[in-house]
Amino acid sequence: MSQPAAGGAAAAPAGSAPIGPSGATPTRRGTELFLLAFAAVLVTAALVLVEANQEQSLTMQVVYYGVAYLALFGAAHYAVRRWTPYADPLILPCVAVLNGLGLVMIHRLDLAGAERMAQGGPVFHASAPKQVLWTTIGLLFFVLVLAALKDHRTLARYGYTLGLVGLGLLLLPGVLPSSLSAVNGAKLWLKLPFLTIQPGEFAKILLIVFFAAFLVAKRDLFMAAGRKVLGLELPRPRDLGPLLGALAVAVGVLALESDLGNSLLIFGVVLVMIYIATERAAWVIIGLIPFMGACYVAYRLFGHVRIRVANWINPLADPTGAGYQMSQSLFGLGTGGIFGTGLGAGRPDIVPEANSDFILSSIGEELGLLGLFAVLMLYLLLAMRGMRSALAVRDTFGKLLGGGLAFSLVWQVFVVAGGVTKLIPETGLTSPFMSAGGSSLLANYVLVAVLLRISDSARRPRPGTVSRPMQPLAPLAEAHTVMVERP
Repeated sequence: MSQPAAGGAAAAPAGSAPIGPSGATPTRRGTELFLLAFAAVLVTAALVLVEANQEQSLTMQVVYYGVAYLALFGAAHYAVRRWTPYADPLILPCVAVLNGLGLVMIHRLDLAGAERMAQGGPVFHASAPKQVLWTTIGLLFFVLVLAALKDHRTLARYGYTLGLVGLGLLLLPGVLPSSLSAVNGAKLWLKLPFLTIQPGEFAKILLIVFFAAFLVAKRDLFMAAGRKVLGLELPRPRDLGPLLGALAVAVGVLALESDLGNSLLIFGVVLVMIYIATERAAWVIIGLIPFMGACYVAYRLFGHVRIRVANWINPLADPTGAGYQMSQSLFGLGTGGIFGTGLGAGRPDIVPEANSDFILSSIGEELGLLGLFAVLMLYLLLAMRGMRSALAVRDTFGKLLGGGLAFSLVWQVFVVAGGVTKLIPETGLTSPFMSAGGSSLLANYVLVAVLLRISDSARRPRPGTVSRPMQPLAPLAEAHTVMVERP
């Protein structure tokens, strides 16, 4: 087979898709632009449906949000076209649809809150304008990462430093006074005079970079086999230090910050990255056993963990108290059924935190089981394209980094969806790109920018390669006969 022509790729404009006799790799930016345009039409139509069902008329907010959405992702597309022209063409459109559907649902809940306030209800502050602002800042971070990070392998040089910074960010809210870090009983936040952020969202990315660099440098340590028990090759006891360190971090987060979600997320990602590096199931089994023990100890020691487990087992035991949120979420999903009540025609605003922790429940009520499955498939497609880029990239660090980042997305969605549907205890994690809030949006756009950089590296033609034009096949009547032996 002919190799891609580096010269042809360099000579073509950054955003073009050079397909011709030279066999140059297409950039597929035109496909991305078409999908982004489709996403803009879909989100604008959803905003129109929401306003038509809620207000019985259309307001200028539809125009504002539609234009802002189109301008923001048009700028993001230009940045991808300029700095990562060979990146996967489906990653950014998937993110755009998820972000847009989240904005639609947040706007829909804002309209319900404004209506309640007009009827004498509590004072309400709209979240959709803030979400547009945070999306703007998140996409600015996205562009800055694409422009500054020319090669993802640069991150490996600073792996230990980034890991130390990430650990500090992760544990910082836990050591601060509750007045500076506690919201709804969990010490996850850093309350500054001008804004409130969640450092753990950024710590997740830094720790994944650290573990990818560490596993590349110490892979032999994890590959050394110890005794064989029941056909399973166990690692040597002295090699368990990194795994025990990750377990200690997860338990420390759970103990200091009352945060079951981040501890589950971080430890799950570490286990999967170790499995990707070693392809040995023993590490996963050995990691799960002490983590399950730590969860049991946390259940016995921490009251908030017991409350969440009780709500998971039977939320209807206290439907107006501790189980109110979960029971209303289940009622909403049941009301939506297969096809949903329609955008703006349900009552998802009854569920507390419907625009953040339980936004998937709101989607399930108004778009039904089919709509919820479509959203989950978008998340799965996003993670699969990230995994595909990780498999295609040539360096081991990029494979581990891309695999860890992509898995963290799908793992977080599983934990969130499992929590709102009572599959597992609710953890307080938010749905990436959809839930209201700034920290999650900023961190996830940085994550996607790194994934696009890895994808660009995987698809970009190697410098110095020369491709030969494909020779046309001879007509069938003139083709030579080749004799082969029967095997």
